[in-house]
Amino acid sequence: MTSVCLHRLLATVLALGWLGPSETRAGTGTTISCPKPASGTSTSGAYVLTNTDRISVNIYQEEEISRISRIDSQGRINLPLVGEVAISGLQLAEAQLAIARAYQEGRFLRAPRVTITVEEYSSREVSIQGQIRNPGRYPLPIEASMSIVELVTRAGGFNDTARGTSVRVTRILPDGSKQNFDIDVESLIKGRKAASVRDNALLLEPGDIIFVPERLI
Repeated sequence: MTSVCLHRLLATVLALGWLGPSETRAGTGTTISCPKPASGTSTSGAYVLTNTDRISVNIYQEEEISRISRIDSQGRINLPLVGEVAISGLQLAEAQLAIARAYQEGRFLRAPRVTITVEEYSSREVSIQGQIRNPGRYPLPIEASMSIVELVTRAGGFNDTARGTSVRVTRILPDGSKQNFDIDVESLIKGRKAASVRDNALLLEPGDIIFVPERLI
């Protein structure tokens, strides 16, 4: 095993708290964020935290700072000592590491063992409008992903006048800004060579708005 691998393994072990019990230290709370996967991508089957999820944050042998709280509209959770930690958009394991890192970097705990449990899931819906047979709002699976092809199929498929090569997905980010994706869904459905790997990898997130435009005749 190379020295780089050993260093990465050691960092993971420290974050998970396998080297010993936690230790309280003095420090100052700040807003901590953790690097996250590119928007719209996720490991299939891994639940991704989202705004308004109500979660339990348990820190082993630190009951006084363990909390049940709701992720706010900015994608953050407020925790004792460290303050706000950005966790929306992270998988559970990533969020646990982000919180552990916040307590470590703030020098409050040496090796915190963090466990997150979702107590109440937020409303997980997307809407699809335009040239689709059954427009409306559709729930996302709780602990699984959904692609735009799966949504179009669930909504009955395109109308005859749909321009399925340019379906727009609009996503509202935690800071209120918008991110747009133009997807060639028709090529994905028909298995054309023009189908994009990037388009196929896009996974829908709660609140996404999908619009199917009309084909110009």
